[in-house]
Amino acid sequence: MKTVQAPIHSWFNATSTAAEIAADCDLTGKVAIVTGGNSGIGYEIVKTLAGIGAQVIVGARDMDKAENRLTGLKNVSFMPLDLADPAAVDAFAAGFLAEHHSLHLLFNNAGLWRPPRLLKDKRGYELQLGVNHLGHFQLTGRLWPALKNAGGARVVALSSIGHRYMGVRLDDPNFEKHPFDTMKAYGQSKTANSLFAVELDRLGQEHGVRAFAVHPGAIRTEITRYMTTRELQTWVQRVQQQPGRQNDGFKTLQQGAATATWCALSHQLNDMGGVYCEDNNIAGIVPDNAMAGYGVRSYAIDPDIATALWQFSETVTHVSYP
Repeated sequence: MKTVQAPIHSWFNATSTAAEIAADCDLTGKVAIVTGGNSGIGYEIVKTLAGIGAQVIVGARDMDKAENRLTGLKNVSFMPLDLADPAAVDAFAAGFLAEHHSLHLLFNNAGLWRPPRLLKDKRGYELQLGVNHLGHFQLTGRLWPALKNAGGARVVALSSIGHRYMGVRLDDPNFEKHPFDTMKAYGQSKTANSLFAVELDRLGQEHGVRAFAVHPGAIRTEITRYMTTRELQTWVQRVQQQPGRQNDGFKTLQQGAATATWCALSHQLNDMGGVYCEDNNIAGIVPDNAMAGYGVRSYAIDPDIATALWQFSETVTHVSYP
């Protein structure tokens, strides 16, 4: 049964933290992977899961940073992972499968935002699409046996309200027919994250694998590293001016990690999936021309587009989910 893309009576709200959501949970004996879990909201997710007993493996591109942040954390280990490099993705998955039979939680959290010019991954695809979507598509496919073996797994894809900047352009993913716009490219990758959850959930239900897409909210993290001072100031002002946002429009890291944690742990989401979530709830659908800082556009949850993107991704990555 398809989950309706509409808010439910959630026990939490926009100001809830990951720790509050996990307070009554016990993940002893469970295994989780968090990509990019050595910084930002990924780090908060890692600490939260490990604190309630999960064995957490972090995939990190910068191993020095991972060692500095993660060494000494109980129940946490880390392995190198470069989502822009297919060989590195395969190596990470092979290393995990050699040690683990099951994977209960997968957080496709690592991401790239607004590089200043058109860059490409090692497949030859625009870097934001390559890192944010294609690398995670490949990784999830390689880990598919462990997800099925879990007897009930959840995959959480970190999307963004930035999906509003563009849908997926499968006939021109590299902006060869259109002028390159880094925000549109980011939007394409975040729409792809949402569509990935839609199709993965459809395919995974019979195996007990459910998937969710998450907008974590506006958070000041290292993802802004490519922005100039002026661009950062403009972004902050835009966030602060969004209607319906509390305080200054920004969330703390713990609040930013909350919705992903809620999607992974909440009993309210049992037998649900394939939806875009925000503020610890399933998001409502907004018109495709809406620029509000909340809600999901219909093209980001369209099942037909999700299937087309899936077929495109299989062709590009040479990974088919058995």
